[in-house]
Amino acid sequence: MNENGNTKEFLDSENFSLKNCPIYFVTDHQFTRGRKQLDIIHAALKGGIKLIQFRDKELSDEDFTLEAKAALELCHAYGALMLLNDRLEIAKAINADGVHLGQDDFNPLEARKILGKSAIIGFSTHNEKEVAAAQSLPIDYINIGPMFGTATKDHSQYPALGLSEVARLAKTSNLPVTTMGGIKKRHLAEIYLAGLTCAAMVTEISMAEDVEKTVKDLLAQFRQA
Repeated sequence: MNENGNTKEFLDSENFSLKNCPIYFVTDHQFTRGRKQLDIIHAALKGGIKLIQFRDKELSDEDFTLEAKAALELCHAYGALMLLNDRLEIAKAINADGVHLGQDDFNPLEARKILGKSAIIGFSTHNEKEVAAAQSLPIDYINIGPMFGTATKDHSQYPALGLSEVARLAKTSNLPVTTMGGIKKRHLAEIYLAGLTCAAMVTEISMAEDVEKTVKDLLAQFRQA
């Protein structure tokens, strides 16, 4: 048990559950209001975040490794999980809790072989065909999106699905589901009421003036719903 009273069992894919993670924070170095990424992560953890995806497409492997390792240590100090976006070899090297993979990233089958059964592997899906195909993969959850338009990624290949379609697709999945893409605080109540239990967010957290308070407010939306 760590200093925050969380058991190691939570950091294990065999016991992994999104039920404890209504808000999933995805980092992005481009959206920090000029602040250090680790400071934002620390504030989010203090606010109650339990699942973080460390994402950056531009940092060199060396810089990414240094930041990711520091962020992982910080997450574990708060009893939280941290996954790396893609960067499979770095995830293995720093013993991250797992990875999140896109359709064009590393093959989930190979990722499972490399990372082992205890790693958490998430996988992005964008339509009914991809959701169906993901059900037979050795992964722990899928993300269905984008729900709304967003400035953090180019979604020209995958248009926004909207809440009703994401909720419909989620009901066809035997795997736990997260959703992301332009989600703001004002959307959370209807997302949770639609049966979705985990919303991934980027700028609503990383660009907040007071990150800790914002996270607490976001988590309150889940409790109210």
